[in-house]
Amino acid sequence: MTADFTATIRAIKLGSWLGALLSLGVGAGLHISTSRAIEYDSHERFLHMARNVQSILDGRIKTYADLLRGASALFLTDENLSRQQFQQYVVGLDLSNHFPGVETINFARHVTDAERASFEQQVRRELDGRQHAFRIWPEGRRPEYTVLTFVEPNQAWNNRLGMDLQARPAVALALAHSRDTGEASTSGTRVAIRSSGSGLGMRMPVYRPALPLGDVAQRRAAYIGSVGIGFSVERLAQGVLDNMPKHSTRLVISGMSPVEEPGGPPGVYKRTVFFDNHPDAVDDPGVFRALLPVGVSGRGWDIDFRVSKRDMYSELDIYLPWVAMLAGMVGTSLLYALYQTLSSSRRRAIELAEEMTGELRASEAKLQKTNDNLRRLAAHAETIKESERKRIAREIHDDLGQNLLALRIEADLLASRTSGRHPRLHARARWTLEQIDATIKSVRQIINDLRPHVLDLGLTAAVDWQIAEFQRRTGIACELVSDGRELHVSDRCATTLFRILQESLTNVSRHARATSVRVELALDEESITMTVSDNGIGLNKGGGQKPGSFGLVGIEERVRILGGKCVITSRPNAGTTVHVAIPVADNLLSVAPGTPTVASPAKAFESL
Repeated sequence: MTADFTATIRAIKLGSWLGALLSLGVGAGLHISTSRAIEYDSHERFLHMARNVQSILDGRIKTYADLLRGASALFLTDENLSRQQFQQYVVGLDLSNHFPGVETINFARHVTDAERASFEQQVRRELDGRQHAFRIWPEGRRPEYTVLTFVEPNQAWNNRLGMDLQARPAVALALAHSRDTGEASTSGTRVAIRSSGSGLGMRMPVYRPALPLGDVAQRRAAYIGSVGIGFSVERLAQGVLDNMPKHSTRLVISGMSPVEEPGGPPGVYKRTVFFDNHPDAVDDPGVFRALLPVGVSGRGWDIDFRVSKRDMYSELDIYLPWVAMLAGMVGTSLLYALYQTLSSSRRRAIELAEEMTGELRASEAKLQKTNDNLRRLAAHAETIKESERKRIAREIHDDLGQNLLALRIEADLLASRTSGRHPRLHARARWTLEQIDATIKSVRQIINDLRPHVLDLGLTAAVDWQIAEFQRRTGIACELVSDGRELHVSDRCATTLFRILQESLTNVSRHARATSVRVELALDEESITMTVSDNGIGLNKGGGQKPGSFGLVGIEERVRILGGKCVITSRPNAGTTVHVAIPVADNLLSVAPGTPTVASPAKAFESL
């Protein structure tokens, strides 16, 4: 049995094992990525919940700060506000309905030590015997006091009258900060409240009306005391967690409270928890947790908000990673099976493609060889054509030219001898002489068309002569730009560049509708370049490839025979530029020095 199982395992192909491993790997990857995506989405929802809790608490604390600002503004109407007026104002606020977390609101008068006795007497008179033992407490003389003067509701808080808030160092620091900045502040000190839980206080400075408050000194001079509230932290957080999982959601509100030890230095603080809806809970790593600040003017508290991760997942979120893993494994298995099925077909296709590619390359090689032969044949034909032109031009010059010259001499002699005695014969002789001159001129033009003798003077001179002839025949302005050096090149190169120039100027006169032409002839270390540009209408799209049009094609082929490059550029109504570059090697014979010139066609023509 064991042997059969081993044989079965060995019979399984390596590709099948690879497919199984690949499917397992893809499934595991999808499981991990899906789990991370779900956890990320759940964490984003948790952060939204945490920010919502923070926003609610910040809004309630801001409401408390606005309550303090309203109470502070009350004293702007009357610096010596009476106890009854303050009580009526607080009754109008209806704290229990509109500000349920606030348990008391009070006003503390700023009193110096010199004003202490008169202040105590004044308050006793205001109380009308109800608080005949009113005094500032705790005992002891201090330079200044901040004494609770009005406390509402008075029935529950009358025992706080006369308490000096500055007797506690942390409260004194908070009062000084509030006085100097004009902002609400809190000391972080617990405040005794009637309801269960922790209580905290906030205070807002009160200044004399109509006095400037531009800087610290002015605010200190106008300071008369502060208004404050005491609120329940538990009631502050009440209702925040109503729509959240109660058993797995934990909200902790904490802050830095002063460590007020007798004789100890002020400004020493410790972390104190003011509210915890699950005080007996233990730390659990499987929770989302966010630490966010709440409060006003940068002096507030921190909230530690936690929710169990499991409660943030839906039922679909729990099973989705496994579904993704299964789908990945099944999909990968099917794709791998398809790959295995197609692999043999692919190999056969590759073999067929390689065979076809070999045949195609052989065909391309034959075609390239044919093109090379055609190019060599074209070069040979061009050489033969130019040689035949030279031969014909030389024979016309040597035979027909000499005969015409001899005939002209005889006709001229006849005309000179018959000028006096035979007028009619003289006129016929003169007409014959003119016809002979016209024939000689035509013969010279034919010889120049076949093989311009100016090529024997150098490439620069030949180009200069050709553009002068072009301007004379067409009237189109033309200029030659060169560095002044006379270029002596091979006869083949000179003929090619000259014929290209002729063809380019012919195209300009026939098609371009140009008013000016610019020819640039230059030499650098690698090539001889010639550029012919005009300001005509430019080429039509595909203009150089029209059936029966071989002008531009001929230019490109002439350049390619010499191993050079030809670039033709054109834009509608912006002219055409033909740029030709011939390699220096095997083409440049010598260079005669000269000076840079920009010759107009008229001057070029006059110099010939």
